[in-house]
Amino acid sequence: MCDSVDEVTQAVLAKNDGLAADLRDELTRRGVSVVNLLSSPGSGKTELLGRVLARAVERTLPVAALTADLATDNDADRLARSGAPVKQLLTDGLCHLEARQLRGHVEAWLPEGTSLLFVENVGNLVCPASYDLGESLRIVLMAVTEGEDKPLKYPTAFGSAHLVVLTKTDLTGPAGFDEAAFEANVQRVNPGVEVMRSCARTGAGVDTLLERVLAVRDGAPVHRPPLAPRPHTHTHTHTYEGAEAGLVP
Repeated sequence: MCDSVDEVTQAVLAKNDGLAADLRDELTRRGVSVVNLLSSPGSGKTELLGRVLARAVERTLPVAALTADLATDNDADRLARSGAPVKQLLTDGLCHLEARQLRGHVEAWLPEGTSLLFVENVGNLVCPASYDLGESLRIVLMAVTEGEDKPLKYPTAFGSAHLVVLTKTDLTGPAGFDEAAFEANVQRVNPGVEVMRSCARTGAGVDTLLERVLAVRDGAPVHRPPLAPRPHTHTHTHTYEGAEAGLVP
């Protein structure tokens, strides 16, 4: 049983990685950079992305966004208020996006001339962290209301991030959030990664985040995270890669 699970896992890994590499090459030729946004539900990811898109539209930057959910067009409707081209991607129950899904929407929908595509992944820090989408930049977001130890609980997500964004920082005091402990936990699983602070309500961090993304689009080097995306299985026989890498106790 273990051998068959491992074989399936390796097959999924190889297939998705191959598609992601091909998609990355194709988008690079077209001058498109993809930003993959990962977070738990309720992190404020949609609100922050909407602010970033609106700022990009104000600056006449050629941006677009794909937002993924199991159901409803709610997030696409919210993001479309920015004035940027937005497309809803429904996963039909799948808890994450894969490279094949993104490729289909890029081929059928991506507006001509787009140079920056934001992908709002399904709200989940487990499944989406396992799949490379051919992105240029992987950003993991977390709200102060989620707790300082979340990077240790989800080392694959935080350990594969090029950039970490702390959201809802206006609630740091009421939530009793320990920023120093959070920063230490992030650095434990992903040494050297930048941690940004943001608050969509006040607009704090919006311009900084957009500048970070544009710098990568324009060729700036990205942080090299210690972990690469790995497909997971919903079985108890799977060995968690964070433990193998010594990133969790």
